[in-house]
Amino acid sequence: MKGFFQLISSMEFLTLLEGFGPLPSESIAIGDGLGRVLAADVVSPEQLPPFARSTMDGFAVRARDTFGCSESEPALLGIAGEIAMGAPGRSIVLEPGQCARIWTGGELPARADGVVMVEYTRQLDERTIEIFRPVAPGENVIRAGEDFTLREPVVAGGSRLRPQELGVLAGLGITDVRVHRRPRVAIISTGDELVGPEQQPGPGQIRDINSTTLASLVLEAGGMPACHGIVGDDLETMLSVCRRALAEADMVLLSGGSSVGRRDFTLQVLEGIEGSELLAHGVAIRPGKPTILARCGNRALFGLPGHVASAMVVFHLLVRPLLRRFSGLATDTGLVRIRALTDQPVPSAIGREEYVRVRLTPQPGAGDPLATPVYGRSGLLKPLVRADGLLVIGRDVEGLDAGAAAPVLLFP
Repeated sequence: MKGFFQLISSMEFLTLLEGFGPLPSESIAIGDGLGRVLAADVVSPEQLPPFARSTMDGFAVRARDTFGCSESEPALLGIAGEIAMGAPGRSIVLEPGQCARIWTGGELPARADGVVMVEYTRQLDERTIEIFRPVAPGENVIRAGEDFTLREPVVAGGSRLRPQELGVLAGLGITDVRVHRRPRVAIISTGDELVGPEQQPGPGQIRDINSTTLASLVLEAGGMPACHGIVGDDLETMLSVCRRALAEADMVLLSGGSSVGRRDFTLQVLEGIEGSELLAHGVAIRPGKPTILARCGNRALFGLPGHVASAMVVFHLLVRPLLRRFSGLATDTGLVRIRALTDQPVPSAIGREEYVRVRLTPQPGAGDPLATPVYGRSGLLKPLVRADGLLVIGRDVEGLDAGAAAPVLLFP
């Protein structure tokens, strides 16, 4: 593999990610399924609900026996019995002119097709009621199979499981599902100047921010991070650590050392891994231009900028889509995209996409929010805390005027 530095667009970069495939599936209990992505369609093994149920407290009736009744001319029905919760309602068979007391969720008796709310009845004695309002067939009733019929599709493969899907699966008696395995992501910070967050930096040293930030971003995107610590600017050490990390991960993130400087070893490290193929070195975005992507089978290696702000932008735009693809989702950022109005001119140079950190301010009424740039060098941390998202400026746009409409990608 021969190193190169050639800028490609973000769209060209995302196209390269299509060469990777979703991770294999595994079977898990539905209690562990929140946020996981189904590997195959789920169909209903039975109808749901399994029987016709009442949605109200009241009396189950044959709807025809209530037709034409009113407060001035109530219908008189005999009480054939009461359906206790959890008891089989079909044990009672309604004859013409009969009803049965029923509770919310109870099974309708045989031949019943509606439920009169208790508020529209008056009990005359233990065996007779008056009904003041008619009901139509199916009123206040959920029919058997109204939610799902036998073998009906329930949740499509590729869907991320939310609490509501998990609840439906439980209701159908499905206790295990096949989902895509969560991506394992190894994180390595590089640089002689770095020390751990628990250490007191010496002269010329700074604490490692990227490991913690990237690990949190990986978790947020559905991956499983594993931090492999800090590696100094030594080629052989970096190569050794990277090989060990790649042996147990689906993706390796190396932050720092992806530019073309004299001491930047990331490219040489990726070249030194057996079976690796360099896919990209340089993306026409700002920040994040020196990003590197290599592939080793279905495993990915990213060289990310050392500055945490740049690393975060690259993660959201280019790493997150691959994590989603590994997980069985669409190869995109998955970030919410809204429209905002700039509250001041925003300069930009033609030739590369620019992603400007902005703070959003809601406007009175339903207007688009105002986007205020949060400027600061990529090595500064305060702008990260103050920003709500990234304002997108296209590569062929020479800045934005005040009041211009532009897309904003919201941080999760």
